[in-house]
Amino acid sequence: MTAPIRLALVGIGKIARDQHVPAIAANPDITLVACVSRSGETVDDLPSVLDLAALAASGIDVDAVALCTPPQVRYPAAAEAIANGWHVFLEKPPGATLAEVAALADAADAAGISLFASWHSRYAPGVAPARDWLAARTIGRVTITWREDVRVWHPGQAWIWEAGGFGVFDPGINALSIATHILPRPFLIERAVLDFPANRDAPIAARVDFRDTAGAPVAMDLDWRQEGPQSWDIVVETDQGTLRLAKGGAELTFPDGSTPMSHEGLHGEYPGLYARFAEIVQAGTSDVDVAPLRHVADAFLRGRRVTVEAFEE
Repeated sequence: MTAPIRLALVGIGKIARDQHVPAIAANPDITLVACVSRSGETVDDLPSVLDLAALAASGIDVDAVALCTPPQVRYPAAAEAIANGWHVFLEKPPGATLAEVAALADAADAAGISLFASWHSRYAPGVAPARDWLAARTIGRVTITWREDVRVWHPGQAWIWEAGGFGVFDPGINALSIATHILPRPFLIERAVLDFPANRDAPIAARVDFRDTAGAPVAMDLDWRQEGPQSWDIVVETDQGTLRLAKGGAELTFPDGSTPMSHEGLHGEYPGLYARFAEIVQAGTSDVDVAPLRHVADAFLRGRRVTVEAFEE
């Protein structure tokens, strides 16, 4: 039997506590052995150190790290972890830029380290069956509506509004991670409009038009100002009817109205992520797909910036 992967969790914030900690605890192939937090936070009374240098000097036996830090500071931490011989789990998005992720992939490959760019929404229960069904269909049109209340999902997280923090594309990249996974053909950006609050350096809303390589339109509407019911929906019109993914991929409806599965918990994806991480570490491989990040970069490159009213939490 292979010994469990000894993992340190880096960045003890909301996502780490809500998702990573319980998913790690449920996985027999991974053991949480330490926390890394600038403020000294920890979980389950585990040892906590301030940074990766302190972790390396601590004498704690570590095989891997999961980086839950903001994307703006993820590259140096990942590079340091690879240099220390630790396998690396990257929260989404895997980096602030495509060049950073490419450099990390090269460094991991050279060092024989497993690097995992995680996309948790791909592990929602409706995604795999949607991908299988669409593989044999002709796509006519795709509509992505991802609208949520930033005050609910990112309370007090100033970094997300800073340059490099992605703004509304932080949740929007989840939609792109699903779309790039389930659609049978690549799609390319045509135009985008990005709404920047007058007092913020990242967008609060965006309308993005893509077209796949066979000409089918893919329209995406992102907004962080949604109140009441939240919308995380992808509708795919095909030659054999319309497929609908709702609740961030947790609920799938086929054209005949059948719903093969339903899952009320919106964030049940992390156990799948850690199962995949353990798999690639044990196999000595990496899994670094940058397609969702590439689409976000293209939206910023080609997007028209519009200034909207200031946003206050």
